[in-house]
Amino acid sequence: DCPKFHFDLHRKKTTTVETAQATMSTAAAASTGGRVGSSAAEVEETLARIRSHRGVEGVLIMNKDGATIQSTLSEDQTTAHAALLSQLTMKAASLVETLDAGDELTFLRIRSKNREIMVSPDKDFLLVVIQNPHASE
Repeated sequence: DCPKFHFDLHRKKTTTVETAQATMSTAAAASTGGRVGSSAAEVEETLARIRSHRGVEGVLIMNKDGATIQSTLSEDQTTAHAALLSQLTMKAASLVETLDAGDELTFLRIRSKNREIMVSPDKDFLLVVIQNPHASE
């Protein structure tokens, strides 16, 4: 019996990811040597705010190629999620652009029976939030 997955391509981001996307892009640039105006404390504060949302199990920031910049997941989970989600996000972005040349992927949500994975792509980086949608506070 294969698990069923629900895929959503969204043009509007959810609150969990939306509150952090700008800061995460800045943080990612900072961790790869770029010049930024945000402090490491601001990045950690934003990550803590995301993790405090009900059901959040992990946050992953990576570049478009899947190289991890920051993660709250285990090393094995980080490696697996980064490789697979970067590829899936590239394919989803290609699909959106193929269907409408003037459009672009702004959010990808994958929901299974037990987990929800939300991917917010930026120009150079991906912010991933993994959560249990059935978690209670």
